[in-house]
Amino acid sequence: MNINPFDLLKNAKTIQEEMGKVQEELKYISATGSSGGGIVKVTMNGQFEVTDVLIDPIAVDPRDVKMLQDLIVAAAHDAGERIKETIKEKAGPMLGGLNIPGL
Repeated sequence: MNINPFDLLKNAKTIQEEMGKVQEELKYISATGSSGGGIVKVTMNGQFEVTDVLIDPIAVDPRDVKMLQDLIVAAAHDAGERIKETIKEKAGPMLGGLNIPGL
C-alpha cells in the first residue's frame, strides 16, 4: 500500500479545521447533570466549565453538609459525562471512529 504524504497532510489540515469548528461550538453547548433525584443540578458548557448550580432547599441540612457536598460532586460528574457524550455525537463522524482518550 502506497501512502501519499501530501494526502496525509491535506487530511490532517481538514481535520484540524473541523476540530477548530467543534471547539468553537463547545462554548455554546451545555448539559445538566443531577443527583439525589434531581435535588442538586449542575450545568456545564462544552469546555467543562460549571455555568450553573441549582440546589433544592431540602438538600440543605446544616447537620449533614457532607451529603450536600457529595450530591454536588455527583451532579457535576453526571454533567461531565453528558458533555462527553455530546462531544462524541458532534465530533464522532469527523473523527471516523477514532478513540480519543478521555472522551
